[in-house]
Amino acid sequence: MAKIFVTRKIPGSALDKLKGSGNEVVVSEFDRPLTSEELLESARGFDALLCLLTDRIDGEVLDALGPQLKIVSNYAVGFDNIKVEEATERGVLVTNTPSEVINESVSEFAWTLMLALAKRVVEADESTRRGAYKGWEPSTFLGVNMVGKTLGILGMGRIGGLTARRALGWNMKVLYYKRSRDEAAEKELEVEYADLDRLYQESDFISVHVPLTDETRHMINKIAFDKMKKGVIVVNTARGPIIDEGDLVRAIREGKVGGAGLDVFDNEPNINPELINMENVILTPHIASATNEAREEYGNLAVNAILDALTGKKPQNLVNEEVWERRKK
Repeated sequence: MAKIFVTRKIPGSALDKLKGSGNEVVVSEFDRPLTSEELLESARGFDALLCLLTDRIDGEVLDALGPQLKIVSNYAVGFDNIKVEEATERGVLVTNTPSEVINESVSEFAWTLMLALAKRVVEADESTRRGAYKGWEPSTFLGVNMVGKTLGILGMGRIGGLTARRALGWNMKVLYYKRSRDEAAEKELEVEYADLDRLYQESDFISVHVPLTDETRHMINKIAFDKMKKGVIVVNTARGPIIDEGDLVRAIREGKVGGAGLDVFDNEPNINPELINMENVILTPHIASATNEAREEYGNLAVNAILDALTGKKPQNLVNEEVWERRKK
């Protein structure tokens, strides 16, 4: 019987499946992210770890879990919360949970932010609730149309591709940036590859879908904002540190950025207080994938990866394939 530690209770039926597997399952008693000290104290002597993106899994945590640790299963698509290279050094498998259900949810949310900003929905809702609405006015909360505009997509992966597909219905021109061109996507989705300069200069809307790496950290900064169209709408459902929030505040104040929708933040859960007070900014608490369907999928993928690893099967969505290859020898 293996021992499995789950850092936080998760929604859906996946935990029931894990608990019914015949293994010893320990779920954190705290319904919040564990501090590093709590994680080190709680996660000792386990064969598998199911963690969330709010958990920082480094060499110290991996050593606390013990040399018998076989897998770290991340309940998230991104895995920048895990020191993958340190897990690899210790022969520990690392998995994540990408799926079309989750990708669809995030793409839908990116569009939700773009539409809400273009039509100034949140501003209008708050004004109406305050009692400011006295009847129809010709100049109240004027927004912009999306039909026929240019959408710039940073990152043409699964989510970026779904976001581009939805733009077809709006008759939008879609520019995308990726480290390498995706000719299949260009043909299927009628998108056009552009370097960053062109994408920034021509886009009316920019949606961020790149992973967080050393290369992408603060890639959207003052230099990038200065190249953008006046009034551009920028949304980020990827990772917060991709945008330099201080430079974003400056760009909004100067009128360069007409609106921003942020579901992720540079220093989560802390939010730049200047953003909080800006009417043309929508702030949401990292909920782009927060649907019943997506959370169920997260849980099933994370649990299945653990059960496969514990029974000697190759788990899906391996981040560090080299560990599995070493085990086969």
